[in-house]
Amino acid sequence: MFGAGLGALVVIGGLLLAFKTQRPVVEVAAARPVTAATAEALLNASGYVTPRRRSTVAAKVTGRVQQIYAEEGLHVKAGQVLATLDCSQPVAAFNSAKADREAAAAALADFEVQLVNADRELRRAEALRAATVMSQEQLDNARMTADSLKAKINLTKQQTSASQARIMVAQQDVDNCTVRAPFEGVVVSKDAQRGEIVSPLSAGGGFTRTGIATLVDMTSIEIEVDVNESYIARVKEGQKVIATLDAYPDWQIPSTVRTVIPTADRQKATVKVRVSFDKLDPKILPDMGVKVAFLSDQPPKGKASEARAVISQGAVRSEDGKNIVFMVRDGKLERRSVSLGAQRGSDVEVMAGLSPGDILVVHGVETLHDGQAVEIKK
Repeated sequence: MFGAGLGALVVIGGLLLAFKTQRPVVEVAAARPVTAATAEALLNASGYVTPRRRSTVAAKVTGRVQQIYAEEGLHVKAGQVLATLDCSQPVAAFNSAKADREAAAAALADFEVQLVNADRELRRAEALRAATVMSQEQLDNARMTADSLKAKINLTKQQTSASQARIMVAQQDVDNCTVRAPFEGVVVSKDAQRGEIVSPLSAGGGFTRTGIATLVDMTSIEIEVDVNESYIARVKEGQKVIATLDAYPDWQIPSTVRTVIPTADRQKATVKVRVSFDKLDPKILPDMGVKVAFLSDQPPKGKASEARAVISQGAVRSEDGKNIVFMVRDGKLERRSVSLGAQRGSDVEVMAGLSPGDILVVHGVETLHDGQAVEIKK
């Protein structure tokens, strides 16, 4: 009994020691320097991330999907095969057109041989008629035979050309059974499956697909917002913008107004504005919600900010009526008291206590203490 109790105490002690030595996982962010990018916002608006080039790739012909290579998230090059259709009927038409051309070529060769003999007979008939040995009727018949063969040769040549044209059409139909990417991009939607019927038209109801896959050019990502027409005078091309994705509220993305669409929506009384990201990032995805602040090109009025840094409000904690943050240094926490200034959206100015570049805990366990060892979330 004593041995069993001692063993239990050892196990409990080991579990407590393991729990005590386990490092909590925290998310961190760096304190940012105060820059002129935080100019006064003239106007705020909401919109969505949209690509300038988005295409639902469809087949030119109606057919059954034989194989599909497009999958969501696949990066494709221009001209890369996305799917192949059943080509049995176009291939049969192609072979039939080739057979017609070969038959016309064989008939042409036969007529040309007959024409050589007919020309020989005509010359002989002309010589005999000149010697009054042959009647005029026989000479006319020989001339008619030669002329008829010449007409048949011309007709056969036209038939050969028509067969060649049908071959080209059939070859195009065969090529159309292979669906290729029109430009480089990423597949965001797979719209057809193997065995389904696809058609460029919507015939066939729900049993017929009109698209193979939806392709997006990720290098054409931009923001589209609707601005109330009463405030559109505050927006101009080339204006600096700060964009904040709903998915990453602590990430301020420098952007620029690309164009103001020169028409208004009379139903909503808005004007559409397109904003380009100054630098693209893989985290920016199509159809994400985004909030934008159109900035003034004039320096802020009044005294310049004396803040030393800008940090996320999620890093600030309240303790005994004081504002504190936990800085991570060499895998351990360091408690810092900070003096805060004005708020800047989801950020706040730090007047004293921190320097730009300091790594701070923004998300993690509620209870943290000075000197505690932590693990940074990757």
